[in-house]
Amino acid sequence: MNTPPQVPLDDRLKWVESVARLLDNQFKVPGTNFRFGVDPLLNLIPVVGSLSTFAMSGVMVMTMARHGASGALVVRMLFNILLDAVVGAIPVLGWLFDFGYKANQRNVDMLRRHYVEGKYQGRGTGFVVGVLLVFLVLFGLVLYGIWQLFAFGWEWVSTAF
Repeated sequence: MNTPPQVPLDDRLKWVESVARLLDNQFKVPGTNFRFGVDPLLNLIPVVGSLSTFAMSGVMVMTMARHGASGALVVRMLFNILLDAVVGAIPVLGWLFDFGYKANQRNVDMLRRHYVEGKYQGRGTGFVVGVLLVFLVLFGLVLYGIWQLFAFGWEWVSTAF
């Protein structure tokens, strides 16, 4: 993925950059350029880890929307975190996916490009409410998917033994 120019974001969005770095790039594997954050580590804790990182990503997207991200950009950001949450919920494969995908850093990079291209739209309170509703629906779908995954696993284990 091309890294956008390092344009300073609004001071109110600095915490978004900090949280994205913590979740996706905080640590470096010695002797390599590979970086990872606490997101894949938290996802080792079934359900709680995935939900906590999904919720934090959602809060970050809502903050970015509140500070001028366009509707189309927010939809792409929500897709990133939904993809990260859904694939991340798959045991082993999801954990490996989390090490490489880095949805939060992708979202911050997209916001930077958005600012560079001059598409900043100011405060969008009504849009934030819409994003919140979409986020709650997506959060419910992820919960439902996790529930179905556990139900399938329980059924499979019950019939196998």
